Parts: sequence; structure tokens; C-alpha cells
Amino acid sequence: MCSHRKKPMDETPFWHDWHQRRRGRRHPPHKLREMWRNHFREFFGTEPEEHWFFRGRRFKGWASSDPGTFNPFVGLMLAKGGGLLPLLVLHLLEEQPRYGNEIMKALQERTNGRWVSNPGVIYPMLNIMEEHDLVEGEWEDEDRRTRRFYRITQQGIEELARLKDVMRPRLKEASEILQSLLDELYAEYDTI
Repeated sequence: MCSHRKKPMDETPFWHDWHQRRRGRRHPPHKLREMWRNHFREFFGTEPEEHWFFRGRRFKGWASSDPGTFNPFVGLMLAKGGGLLPLLVLHLLEEQPRYGNEIMKALQERTNGRWVSNPGVIYPMLNIMEEHDLVEGEWEDEDRRTRRFYRITQQGIEELARLKDVMRPRLKEASEILQSLLDELYAEYDTI
């Protein structure tokens, strides 16, 4: 397993000011959300959910989640339409058997806390994978049905290998395109 360290965000004025506001103090979540909304409003002149670019589902976390940690671009890659979530779940189960909450925690760790899944996404996906014999679920205690552990099957291992084969060049291409766009959009920061 590779290391997943948090890297400091590029210090654009927006993020620099946000980090300055938070520096050295711990705030309760409700206070942090209020500070975030005020910071956003001061910078853009509008509420996050009313801003023409940031309104809508893809940026919803900016208005409601742990401020400054949600990354909508990571969310798009992992959300239902993004396609990477099933690949990552199979990968995590190839590493070791896990129960649903462990999978969600591992995903949060792998994204440096920038994306948090929920049971309404993970468990239906695990059920679909189980229906296709890609994973097997087993109750920790059959009578109490407390936790269900999932392990990847041989068919799941073979499917993961096929998916990785198909996805790798496209993921690499997407990464290169994103890097190219980042370089173009922020060229002025590189010359400073």
C-alpha cells in the first residue's frame, strides 16, 4: 500500500486567506462552516449555493461539509457517474477482506479526506458485486447480523485485472490532460 500524505494546497489568495483564518485554532464544526461561508461570501460576493459556477450537486459539499476539505473533482471521479469507485472497492478488497465501514474509511484515507462515501452508495454497490460473484459477503455473527465482511472472489480478481487493463491508459490520459489544463490555467503562478 502506498503512502497517502496530505500535501499543502497551492497558496492562491483564496486558500491562503482561508488557511490564515483557521491557523492555530480548533473550531467546532458549526463554527467552521459559518467561517467558511463567510470567507466564500467575502471572496465571491455571494453564497456558495447561489454562485453561478459553484451551485449544483458537484460543489454541494462546499456549502455543507467540512469546509475547505471537500474536493469536488475527486468527488466527480468517485461518484456514480465517475466510474472509479467500483474499481477502488475491488482493489481494496484485493488487499484484504473488509466490512463496509472499513471500505468507506479506506476511501476517505486514500483521498486524504477530500471525499467521504456513505452507506447508501457502498452497500448497494457491494450487493451488485455480490450478485455478479465478484465479492462474497459473510456475516461476522450469522445470528446477530452485526457486520458483513466482504472478500474478493477469484472471478472478482480476474475482473479487477481486466478493469485495470482497460482503465489505466484512460486514467493516465485524464491525468495528463488535467495536468496540462492546470499548467495552462495557472501559468502565472509558476512564473512568480
